[in-house]
Amino acid sequence: MIGKRLISNSARAHHDEKRRGVGRCGEKRRGVAALEAAVVTPMLLVLVLGTIEMGTALRASTIMQSAVREAGRLASMDWRYIVADDDTPNAKLVRDLRNFVTASGLPGDQLTVSVIHADGDDEGENFDLTDPDNNLKLIKIELSLPYSQISLWPNRYLGGSNVNARLIMRAGMGAGLAH
Repeated sequence: MIGKRLISNSARAHHDEKRRGVGRCGEKRRGVAALEAAVVTPMLLVLVLGTIEMGTALRASTIMQSAVREAGRLASMDWRYIVADDDTPNAKLVRDLRNFVTASGLPGDQLTVSVIHADGDDEGENFDLTDPDNNLKLIKIELSLPYSQISLWPNRYLGGSNVNARLIMRAGMGAGLAH
């Protein structure tokens, strides 16, 4: 009877160890789980950080596209009543673009702004909003911001890249040029 009791207590103890994950089999399983975590965690971290970074770029692009749309609205307005006598529509347009972008949380002072002819013999040259000859001609308003200025982390993969926004429209559709 004593022998049976010892065997059953020993078997019970072994069964309890297995259930708690103790013993040779449990130690191996914990090692495998640690290895899986060591492999999966960096990949998951890269995916999460990449998603955040692309979200930042998308936000910047959306803000810049909205700013360029507002600049197009200004370019098509009768600017005689919204531009001071000592100012020009082109200067106001650039200033408003920078202010819009800065107010939205991006570095507006880092923007590259161009207001140029979109077609014809003057394509690529500066577009003067005050010139009556430019009435109903295509105007291109472009914004460019270095990606390094909006990136949350130092980033060598997109280094040298820019976030861009552009609008092409007819100038003077009821604006001061038409008068």
